[in-house]
Amino acid sequence: MLGFLIRLLPFWVREPLLIAVGSVLGVRIMYLAVRDQDRVAAGLGVVFLVFTAIRVHAVIRALRARRNPSPTASADGAAVDAAAQPQTQAQPQPPAQAGTGPRPSPHTPEKDHNPWSQAVAAVAVFGALAAAVWLGPRFMPADDNTPQPASCSDGAHEELPKAYKGTPRPVTGEELCKALNRPDLARVLGTPGETATTASGTNNTAPLTDGKVAQPEGEVAFDTYTVNVSATYNKLSIDQYVKLMKFGEETDIKTLKALGRPAVLSSDHTMKIEIDLGSGGSGGPVEQGPLARTLSVALDRHDRGGYCEITVWSQSGALPNDSVLLDIAEKVLPKIPERTVR
Repeated sequence: MLGFLIRLLPFWVREPLLIAVGSVLGVRIMYLAVRDQDRVAAGLGVVFLVFTAIRVHAVIRALRARRNPSPTASADGAAVDAAAQPQTQAQPQPPAQAGTGPRPSPHTPEKDHNPWSQAVAAVAVFGALAAAVWLGPRFMPADDNTPQPASCSDGAHEELPKAYKGTPRPVTGEELCKALNRPDLARVLGTPGETATTASGTNNTAPLTDGKVAQPEGEVAFDTYTVNVSATYNKLSIDQYVKLMKFGEETDIKTLKALGRPAVLSSDHTMKIEIDLGSGGSGGPVEQGPLARTLSVALDRHDRGGYCEITVWSQSGALPNDSVLLDIAEKVLPKIPERTVR
């Protein structure tokens, strides 16, 4: 169908069009072939360029023919004019009327359009179209297939447990997630090229407290590391927490200060739980997961009870330096109001 429509076009429009399209496609394909070292594309580009060269040759021949008509046609035209000249002289000429100019001969050929102007106009139009196709992707916004960082789910419609309705109100899981899911978190973790795959926040309560102690959590996962932030609004101070760690399985305990607050670093293994969603519907046993590093910081400078925990782990078991946890704490803790009463 397209070929039929092209054949319907006048010669001085069709040929410049084919030349413009063939040259643009040929040069573009050859450029891609050289860049990608693709022999098939190079052959296709050569075909387009040869096709374009043939069309250019046809246009040049047509222009030469219009400039230099054939000698045979010129001689025949002169003979016809010589034979017709006596008859024209023998016939009496009617007197010319005053104010009336010579009448146009019915055989006077109509003035033809300049082929050069048609060719130039066609090349200019289709050259502009080709330039727009060629340069358009550089200036027009292209589809961005880069994965976007995960955003925290909106829990505005979730009813908070009673433990969150005290004064001052504990921070929510949504707020912790937003405080943790910073654009520079991957850079702080030492993996600047990664984007967050999941981000979530939950409004939990501490276990064995009958739902009376708020324990919100926010978590952001990357391909390499997963970071979890939680705040526990109980009466346990960091000093008491360190004494409990000594009786537990935590290792590599180190006390320090974070933003002027008492803090402690510790290590412990995560839990690995496998759930079978097949016909049996049973899950595997709880296993020991990869090692995690946790920074626990008091909710206020006077350590009057309650703490915030920042935990980092990876599936490979690799852990970042302790300074990374301190950097995260410096960015997250200001978003958590200090506890003013015990």
